[in-house]
Amino acid sequence: MTIQEIQEEVIDEFSMFDDWDDRFQYVIDLGKTLPLINEEYKTDSNTIKGCQSKVWLHAEMQNGNVVFTADSDAIITKGIIAILIRVFSNQVPQAILQANTDFIDEIGLKEHLSPTRANGLVSMIKQIKLYALAFESKQ
Repeated sequence: MTIQEIQEEVIDEFSMFDDWDDRFQYVIDLGKTLPLINEEYKTDSNTIKGCQSKVWLHAEMQNGNVVFTADSDAIITKGIIAILIRVFSNQVPQAILQANTDFIDEIGLKEHLSPTRANGLVSMIKQIKLYALAFESKQ
């Protein structure tokens, strides 16, 4: 699936919920399905700067695609990174770099986060794109 197709899937899923309590519960549930990062990658160098909670993000190339794993010590943050990994993992670096993140606004996520969590979300996206840029430059 393309990044755009996955984003549309996420938008459709979030549109099924009428209020933000249900949507936040869904974000928490998504966090529980997150493929966890190996303990060896829970290092300072894999910590996303600018997040209120601890978030670790690791990326590696597999068959030409960037594969992300992550973890967080906060349940909402874990759900947020789970959404981002679902959208951007297993994609080629160029697609990740060119992808927009409008789907976040469409599902209303950023507007329902505290300012520090919203800043953390921006930092997560930035780090995902930086990994993609690094892998692309190696190709």
